[in-house]
Order: sequence, then C-alpha cells, then structure tokens
Amino acid sequence: MTDQPEDLRLHLQSLEEKLFDPAVRSSRTSLDTLLAPDFREIGSSGRLYGFDEIIAALLAEPVDGTTRALADFEIRPLSPELVLATYRSKRSEPHLPPVKSLRSSIWRRDADGYWRMVFHQGTPAR
Repeated sequence: MTDQPEDLRLHLQSLEEKLFDPAVRSSRTSLDTLLAPDFREIGSSGRLYGFDEIIAALLAEPVDGTTRALADFEIRPLSPELVLATYRSKRSEPHLPPVKSLRSSIWRRDADGYWRMVFHQGTPAR
C-alpha cells in the first residue's frame, strides 16, 4: 500500500467499514487486527471504553439485522504514523428510526506496517 493521500484515505475507509461488518464485530481475531492494544473509545452514549471493554461489548452484540453506513469520510495526517479520520455514520436497526452520528478515529501505523485504530469517538448528530 502506498501512502499517497487518496490511497491512504481509501485504505482507512475500508478498515472503518470492516468494523461495521457483523462478522468482523463478532470475531476476536479480526478485532485484534483492527484495534490497537491501547485502544480507547468515547461512545456516542458518552461512555469511555478501553480495549478489553470494547472487545467484550462487540463480541456480545446480537446479530439482529442492524446495518451501519458511513459518508463524508475524510482524513487528516497528524504525523507519518498517525491519521485522524472523520465521517458521518448511520445505524439502522429493524423497526427503529435510524441513528446518525459524527465519528472520529485515530489510526496508527504500527511497527509491523499495519494500520490499527487507537482512538474512536462517536457524537450524536441530527
């Protein structure tokens, strides 16, 4: 993978979208590949999660037909190894109105060359 801005944007967007996939969200191996061990999240509920807490929460999610989509994905490099990603998301659950949020993630390229998410925040949006 090159580090040209558009290539990097597309690559990081594909990693974010993997985290929307119920098969990935229910796979410890997949989550370990995408999330750094020092990962932290501030959820749209305002709750703070560490790595172990978010892994447990994702693995416990029911597979119930909920879908997630993203739009307006942008990146801002913070350093050669750190990138801020921002986007809008929409979560659709059966029989409920869609839930929209603004999302930000920080991705870090580790020594092994893989990009892993180290931080994520969701903010409710209209």
